[in-house]
Amino acid sequence: MADSPTTYQFLSNPPGAVHAAGSGTIMNSSTSNRFEGSSSDSMSSAGSDVLSIALIGPDEGRRKEAATALLLCDGTEVREYSAYPGSIDEVPRLLEQRNDVIIIDLDSDPKFALELVESICANGSATVMVYSSKPDPDLLVRCMRAGAREFLTPPFAHATMAEALVRAQSRRTVVRAPRKTGGRLLVFLGAKGGAGVTTLACNFAVALAQESGQSTLLIDLDLPLGDAALNLGIVTEYSTVNALQEAGRLDAAFLNKLLIKHSSGVSVLAAPGKFPQFHATNEAIDKLMAVARQEFDNVIVDVGARLDLTETALFKDAFAIYLVTQAGIPELRNRYEPRALGVSDETITKALTRPANWKIPNDYAAVRQMQNTATPLALGDSPISRLIRQMATSICGQRATQPKKKGFRLFG
Repeated sequence: MADSPTTYQFLSNPPGAVHAAGSGTIMNSSTSNRFEGSSSDSMSSAGSDVLSIALIGPDEGRRKEAATALLLCDGTEVREYSAYPGSIDEVPRLLEQRNDVIIIDLDSDPKFALELVESICANGSATVMVYSSKPDPDLLVRCMRAGAREFLTPPFAHATMAEALVRAQSRRTVVRAPRKTGGRLLVFLGAKGGAGVTTLACNFAVALAQESGQSTLLIDLDLPLGDAALNLGIVTEYSTVNALQEAGRLDAAFLNKLLIKHSSGVSVLAAPGKFPQFHATNEAIDKLMAVARQEFDNVIVDVGARLDLTETALFKDAFAIYLVTQAGIPELRNRYEPRALGVSDETITKALTRPANWKIPNDYAAVRQMQNTATPLALGDSPISRLIRQMATSICGQRATQPKKKGFRLFG
């Protein structure tokens, strides 16, 4: 390598002015790996031009070298940590201190350091930088995917460090801009595959956008091969997997680049068209939901029949969860009465332990026509479209009339 230091920048914001606030201040933590502090006693510099920085470096020599470079930059407060957290579970305690920048030594334990970067980026708003004396290409890519914004290599020149902090200051201004209250999270879940979840989620999203006039996003989480894009007749360049793979650096601007707008006004984050070799973490899904809800009034999510997501924000933060099932024995897991014709309302209520909220008419021809023409049912006039619009208006706070009893698919 050349003698001059190198810095690699990932998705950096345009440079902005850093206002001098006196020389930097270095604060040393204890040598333990505990990350004490809370929002009340933290170093957060919210509302000021001072950047609060957490410097995590088990190797004392490299850490002191980085701390010295930071000290030469005006307007910084630095707290040194001489050890990594004991586990990823301690990240929330670190994030409570609301640091603007977190700088992490990669070389002491690269695998754990990358996990630490990914967890911090997925759960906090701090700008994460990393430093290493061995910046091989594979490591650079892994750091980028984990969410790191800057990759620094010693020796740390003053100009290099100052420029990195300029970008962090610029990003802090964007991150701390006032946000609106989180939008409604509306989740569609199937009792079994093929119950009609995607058909209902797509048409509900269209109806809600039309009836409410609010910004509405449809996310297809029926991985690996969801059909929301096919139902709506749209072709997308990016997918849900792109958002989840890059959860560490996912923000409003990045999310919007992945979306496509349907003619009805609904924004769509589609499932991939090819089978992806990817498994999303709960943290990545939570990050996607958080960013989406900050930008949209309504976020509709098609999760198919995936019951493995119960520990995510999809179930914990949902405004409403729609369990979609058909009036059949395999879906309800209950036997009908031998003398009865079909499955009775009483049998359905017993199987669900509660009455169904909505009963969707079973119109196979209309659904097939929608799939063939890519024209949402909600834009037409039929028993199904009228009932779906009633569901949408009920979410908007408007009164919905009760549908008449007919042959149905159960929606509750």
